[in-house]
Amino acid sequence: MTAKKDAGTPQEKGAELLVAMTGKASPAKAAEGDKPVFAYIQSLPEPQKSIAKHVDALAAKALPDLKRAVKWGMAYYGVPNGWCFTSGAFVGHLKLMFIRGNELQPEPPVTPIGMGKATRGVELTSMDELDEDQVLSWMAQAAEKPFVGGKKKK
Repeated sequence: MTAKKDAGTPQEKGAELLVAMTGKASPAKAAEGDKPVFAYIQSLPEPQKSIAKHVDALAAKALPDLKRAVKWGMAYYGVPNGWCFTSGAFVGHLKLMFIRGNELQPEPPVTPIGMGKATRGVELTSMDELDEDQVLSWMAQAAEKPFVGGKKKK
């Protein structure tokens, strides 16, 4: 029997996501814009969904001309000239990682594996762990020096 890839109830999709989140970001498809990010956030289990919604609201408050995208199974946030940070749900926590986090003051405490040498952030397991003022400060700092990417010219 062959099942459609998108078949299933929201609960079944949530269970699939939990399985998919064992050490990896979600299987969400890469796409730019608000709609794919909102769909990604809506697909998350709790408490990651509530934390991700709050992070998204803070991003809308902190970043001028906010742009959103889903990349590598996580929500990316940026300004017109580059990406600033990412929010990704994993089993038991949500990672909020700043692409040039080693340049932020104070420097966020977590250095993630496999996300670049300059990336720093926080891992949140509940809303109580989210220091809103600090996160807003980091977001504003990140918006001042976004990551443009691409290969450097010789």
